[in-house]
Amino acid sequence: MDIKRFSLSIFISFFFFGSCTNDDNIQTLTENSLDYCISQTKRTLVELQSSETGVIDYTMMPRNIMDSLSTWHCRKASKEEWCAGFWPGILWYGYEYSKDENILEHAKQFTKSLEFLSNIPAYDHDLGFLVFCSYGNGYRLTNNPEYKDVILRTADTLATLYNPNVGTLLSWPRECEPRNWPHNTIMDNMINLEMLFWAAKNGENKALYDIAITHADKTMECHFRGDYTSYHVAVYDTITGDLIKGVTHQGYDDSSMWARGQAWAIYGYTVVYRETKDPKYLDFVQKVTDVFISKLPDDKIPYWDFNDPNIPNSPRDASAAAIVASALIELSDYVPNKQSSIYLNTAKEMLYALSSDKYSCGDDKPAFLNHSTGHMPAGSEIDASIIYADYYFIEALLRLKEKI
Repeated sequence: MDIKRFSLSIFISFFFFGSCTNDDNIQTLTENSLDYCISQTKRTLVELQSSETGVIDYTMMPRNIMDSLSTWHCRKASKEEWCAGFWPGILWYGYEYSKDENILEHAKQFTKSLEFLSNIPAYDHDLGFLVFCSYGNGYRLTNNPEYKDVILRTADTLATLYNPNVGTLLSWPRECEPRNWPHNTIMDNMINLEMLFWAAKNGENKALYDIAITHADKTMECHFRGDYTSYHVAVYDTITGDLIKGVTHQGYDDSSMWARGQAWAIYGYTVVYRETKDPKYLDFVQKVTDVFISKLPDDKIPYWDFNDPNIPNSPRDASAAAIVASALIELSDYVPNKQSSIYLNTAKEMLYALSSDKYSCGDDKPAFLNHSTGHMPAGSEIDASIIYADYYFIEALLRLKEKI
């Protein structure tokens, strides 16, 4: 069976069994999707080999495949390339599921290319994405003490961006002067808190826990509107710590709900509740989640921004769906039965849709998913396969497999 037919068979099965509560059927379907991810991962590894030498440059990380293309565009692992940790993370997840030793060896090599980040000053907030997706998963699966050291050093580096007057981590130092954003914090930063929580538990710098909590609290206070939709960027006064304004950078406008930004919030506050067990975070993340779910289209894959006036003729964002699906599977463990069922069923519907012919790449490309939107206002990565969509997709599938 070729990949296109395989993908179609998954979709038909998901459509037919979507409301079925038989865990055996659901597990089979989930494993079929994971098998597809492994097949695509192996295709990518072959593609990354030099046509002349057969050698892989482990510093070149897959980033995207534009809609009109069929091969990965790779970027050099660097402090500026915020997506460089996702491909190693996919390999770790791939090894976790398949136990394929070849995938393991590639995971180690690609991960090693990011060690330099633990030894240089912070360029911006993305160190959590870069290091915890790669080294974090690597340490979880191997207990390699060298991986632990890299994570701890990187967490200390990330903490240097913390401004105690504001109570959050600075996201983009490079944007302070050009945009007159003295201290800017973007919603994406909520994902990087997980590395701080982990380092506080596994290292000697216990202050990292307090930084993560203060950041979460200030973001909860200033980054959301009354209806629990979020700004992409909160701009603060560096001296008083007061909120100056909430704006967008990648959304439709300053007052819109950018889908991936809200997704980062859902995922991030789920992690904060997990690490603190403070009920205020559980209450809050449900409100942030419920407004997202209430506005989803029928197939549960959001448009890139919920307030784009061109809907339904606007690009979708499969990456936002993958992020939220992964978060909802975890969040369903923390809430009462009725709400748990809503969250888990929504995650399943998202994964069913993402596994269909409409969203899966199949034979056409070696990525997992089509139809993600990176930076719509800049005209960048629109209707593309993007590496972080694939990362959260395989993560969500593994979480679902463990749950059923």
